[in-house]
Amino acid sequence: MSLHPAPQPAAVPVGEGPRALLTVTGIDRPGVTARLFGALAGSADGAPSLEVVDVEQVVVHGQLVLGVIVGAVAVDEAGPETEDALLARLVRLAGEVSGATGVQVRVEPASGPEPERPGRPHHVIVLGRPVPPGAVAGAAQAIAAIGGNIDAIRRLSDYPVTSFELTVSGAEATALRTELGHVAAATGADIAVEQAGLARRSKRLIVLDVDSTLVRGEVIDELAARAGRAAEVARITAAAMNGELDFAESLRKRVGALEGLPVEVLDEVREALELTPGARTLIRTLKRLGFRCGIVSGGFTQITDPLAERLGLDFAAANTLEVADGKLTGRLVGEIVDRAGKARALARFAAEYEIPLEQTVAVGDGANDLDMLNTAGLGIAFNAKPVVREQAHAALNQPYLDAVLQVLGFTRDEVRDAE
Repeated sequence: MSLHPAPQPAAVPVGEGPRALLTVTGIDRPGVTARLFGALAGSADGAPSLEVVDVEQVVVHGQLVLGVIVGAVAVDEAGPETEDALLARLVRLAGEVSGATGVQVRVEPASGPEPERPGRPHHVIVLGRPVPPGAVAGAAQAIAAIGGNIDAIRRLSDYPVTSFELTVSGAEATALRTELGHVAAATGADIAVEQAGLARRSKRLIVLDVDSTLVRGEVIDELAARAGRAAEVARITAAAMNGELDFAESLRKRVGALEGLPVEVLDEVREALELTPGARTLIRTLKRLGFRCGIVSGGFTQITDPLAERLGLDFAAANTLEVADGKLTGRLVGEIVDRAGKARALARFAAEYEIPLEQTVAVGDGANDLDMLNTAGLGIAFNAKPVVREQAHAALNQPYLDAVLQVLGFTRDEVRDAE
């Protein structure tokens, strides 16, 4: 009796045998996937084993599309099964599966290495209400024109906006954003680009601008209207938001116009504030997902602090109006939260909660938000001025603030689950 075990047949290394692609299409029904893989498993009886190399499945409006790449694995000295033999075997199995389930199964060769695409993949989110076919066509053409490839598409939401996520490989980020920006401008759809990977899924803190972002309109314009200087202040506000005027200088001029206004007016304006549609959904969803949520505003603490408390926010930063004898003095108290101050506030709150800046999100609409948007891991321009849209990581022109959730990659179903 030999003490040495008999030599075992050598297996061909995984991935080196011939491969084939099976594409299954038809009406989706329970058991189709199980029937296909059961047939593949049973085919190994008396024939070379198979390995599952890749699987992709999607169901669109009740129609199944399933792609499976399988390879032959040899376990003897004869070597792997030939491609012709593998294809013939799979064609027979495909006929059995089709007969049992009613779906169509196409078999074709898939040998050879999978093509490599340089660079890191990106997610391209197309949003609209509705999304015109031209936006998808334009995005696909732009991606192809710079050497990119669309690897997958999935729907993220159908309400309040329709949104689709394209996974794109082989395209450089700057070129991708530039070309898709042209498509967005031409079609009216919103198109955002974000690098795929762990950084996208690890966002943990969001900072929102207040005026014309979290709430509709500009608080200081409402105050100026009550002071009888609306037109003057509106001109200064517009110049500041478009980046034509230094924000700190413009703020002092606008606050100066409020001199003598009774402090009770602040309560009136605060009570009249209208939240942007979707604001509550955005904040509630992100807080339930573990985000720290807050506001950083060039407005006034007399407005923003009660707003933050009402919405259950974690932090807030804004300017403080000086009050004397029950009236506004036309001056500010303390450090001004201007363009640079907003970025500092974001960094301060991130440090307070021990969250790296790359895991933060900032949303704003004006030029004074730009430093904050560019400091955050993801800066989103929301119904913003052109100069802001051009420099932010992503831009949204939808009237719904919860569309930010789709830019972050959350589906409508996931939002409903969080609710």
